Parts: sequence; structure tokens; C-alpha cells
Amino acid sequence: MSERISFASEAYIHAKSLWSGKRYSAMAARRRKVDGTSIPYAKGRDPKSIAAVLETMTKDMGWGEQLSQTTLIVEWPTLVGKDIAEHTEVVGITGKKLEIQCDSTAWATQLRRMRHQIVTKLLEQYPEAGIEDILFRGPHTPSWRHGPRSVPGRGPRDTYG
Repeated sequence: MSERISFASEAYIHAKSLWSGKRYSAMAARRRKVDGTSIPYAKGRDPKSIAAVLETMTKDMGWGEQLSQTTLIVEWPTLVGKDIAEHTEVVGITGKKLEIQCDSTAWATQLRRMRHQIVTKLLEQYPEAGIEDILFRGPHTPSWRHGPRSVPGRGPRDTYG
């Protein structure tokens, strides 16, 4: 039983050292410990709320940007409104660009014209996301490559004329 407790303690201390960025040494910890220095009601010993602990952990681990980007993707309909959200879908984030797939070319064109307004609103509400631009894409064009054995080239040229 004592082996499990010591293993759990060591795992916790190792994880804590990774979060803080300071290397843990058991010998150094024993040397630093002085008997009688722990005061029960001293400052800093109060329990912390789970929100404060999670906030500190996300900041220490560097997860702030990813969590903000995830929140942005989930809350896209509230950012742009119900009408626009019905015709758009967030595809993903590459670099500092948010990629949006639109239902039609008309919606993509109209949203490209509104890009500045949407980016401004995005930067105000989600500054930690790190998004600097939005890429609006129209619907996918038909592909002539069907199956694993397709012939390289531009495809049939007399189909549309």
C-alpha cells in the first residue's frame, strides 16, 4: 500500500514540476524542508475555487489560445447571427485564419464583403483566439477524379460547351 502512495505522490510532484517549469529533485526538497515552518492558517493556504485552479492551469500549460479557438467555433452562430450561421459552417483554423464553408457562391461573396465587420467583432469578443483573418469558401466544384485509377489531366473539356 505504501508503494502506491509513494508512486502517486511522485507522479503528482513530477506533474507539478512540469507545469511550473522547475525541475524537481527529491534531495533538494528534503534539504529545503525545515521542521516547524508550516503554519496552519498562514496566507496562501486557503482553498481555491475550481475555476481559479483551472484558469491557472490553462495559463501555465499554454492552453488559452486553443480553448478560446474552440469556444469561437462552438459559438460561431451567436457571433454572426442565426441567418448567416444557417448557410455557413466552420471548417477549421489554419495558422491565424478561420476557414468557413458557405452553402453557395453568393453567400461566400457577400460574407467576403462583410469580412472586416466580422473580424472586428471576432477580435473584440475573442481576443485570445489569435485569429487575424477569415477565409470564406464557396461550395465544392465537381471532381472528375473518381476511383483510385484516375488519369492525370484537366478532365473532359467538352462537357460545359
